[in-house]
Amino acid sequence: MRTSARGQVDPFIVMDVMEAASRAEAAGRHIIHMEVGQPSTPAPAGARRALAAALEQPLGYTVALGLPALRQGIADLYRRWYGVDLDPARVVVTPGSSGAFIIAFSALFDAGDRVAMGYPGYPSYRQILRAMSLDPVGIPTRPEDRYQPRPDDLPDGCAGLILASPGNPSGTVLRTDELRALSDGARARGMALISDEIYHGLSYGDRCHSALEVTDEVFVINSFSKYFSMTGWRLGWMVVPESHVRTVERLAQNLFICPPHASQVAALAALDCMDEADANLAVYAENRRLMLDGLPRAGFDRIAPPEGAFYIYADVSHLTDHSPSLAAEILDTAGVAVTPGLDFDPDRGARTLRFSYARATADIAEGLRRLQGFMAAR
Repeated sequence: MRTSARGQVDPFIVMDVMEAASRAEAAGRHIIHMEVGQPSTPAPAGARRALAAALEQPLGYTVALGLPALRQGIADLYRRWYGVDLDPARVVVTPGSSGAFIIAFSALFDAGDRVAMGYPGYPSYRQILRAMSLDPVGIPTRPEDRYQPRPDDLPDGCAGLILASPGNPSGTVLRTDELRALSDGARARGMALISDEIYHGLSYGDRCHSALEVTDEVFVINSFSKYFSMTGWRLGWMVVPESHVRTVERLAQNLFICPPHASQVAALAALDCMDEADANLAVYAENRRLMLDGLPRAGFDRIAPPEGAFYIYADVSHLTDHSPSLAAEILDTAGVAVTPGLDFDPDRGARTLRFSYARATADIAEGLRRLQGFMAAR
């Protein structure tokens, strides 16, 4: 059977690390998971109760753009969080943020277009673009810029720009003036703007700012996975300009029919469970405190300031020039799963690691103890 050239994307390395960790657990080892950005907490209790009640009724197709009540609830969230008065007609519910990216890239770009993004950055941006015959263009960012791109760094000849705040893997956050400057820079170069905001609600100082606070000419992508602890429910959303709603709707109808009905029912109830979600944030804040103290003690002291999400990105060039080998050594010797930076930066990631602190505080403390022991004996 033939294969397509565009289908030959790179692996999502963190999933390979998860598989290696799973094999170790199947062999009887206790593994501390610092590799994947998955909350250890379940979906909010209200969301689970709502779904249980809904199971007595048929759960079938919904309209392609999502349940109207859920779209209104998401629009209300933008008013509460950002003071943005958002027409719910611009809200599109999607099968995870991954589905949102597929729809956004389809709506905005043609085969062969070049799309820019900061390196390090979420690896699936690159691979989804390649699978759609688009050309990802990396912008090398700097630790002194908190691994976020500068307006002067934006390349010419690109059809789009992807921003992420808080960033993955860095956890760093764009301020309002930085969002405005990058938005203006993209518009001046004729670049469509996509803002990945799936870690909003998870910040440890000032609140996160949405690109919608500075422009309406943007595709904003978010998800119920992180703040609401609903990774496996595969439900995201995006906010699109009014001019693109019908295009997006036609794509959603044909690519996905509709988002999962059951997950939409749960997500609508989750919007009323903010106290529970904020309680989870308090756990991440404590985990972050432990990490910022414990990682430097272990020798991982070259890190970006983690202002949001639940990641720490560490320069380990003083320890290795091949981060996959170091990550494998840490897993085999210490029983701690971490992610090689090559997932996030194909050029410089061989000298970086990402540590996730999304799990329970007891796991984070044990993982740090193991890392300190590993490095002391190395």
